[in-house]
Amino acid sequence: MNWLLVILGAAVGAPLRYLTDRTVQQRHDSLFPWGTFTVNVTGCLILGLVTGAVTAGAASDSVQLLLGTGLCGALTTYSTFSYETLRLTEAGAHLYAAANVLGSVAAGLAAVYAGVTLAGALWP
Repeated sequence: MNWLLVILGAAVGAPLRYLTDRTVQQRHDSLFPWGTFTVNVTGCLILGLVTGAVTAGAASDSVQLLLGTGLCGALTTYSTFSYETLRLTEAGAHLYAAANVLGSVAAGLAAVYAGVTLAGALWP
């Protein structure tokens, strides 16, 4: 039954990633991959919130599988992040490539920390 929760979460996360990526990227006339950046940071925030809720006993392991593994696993994308960073480097946009790597890691860590902290405040 656990695999079904992961599949259901992923069935929502994958199209959400695609639609969010396209919507965000269309609004920015830039080489920087804002769409991928947005879905990855958002996924980190959701994962931090879900993990914090599970740790506090406010959510079950099933919620972790559905939202953490399924939704966030399909919403976020390390492969696209890597490919886009390589593409920026090959295009000579080294500053954008470095900003993508450093910004994604820093914002992702900050977002997961914010999610865990928010969960701790909501469910002490």
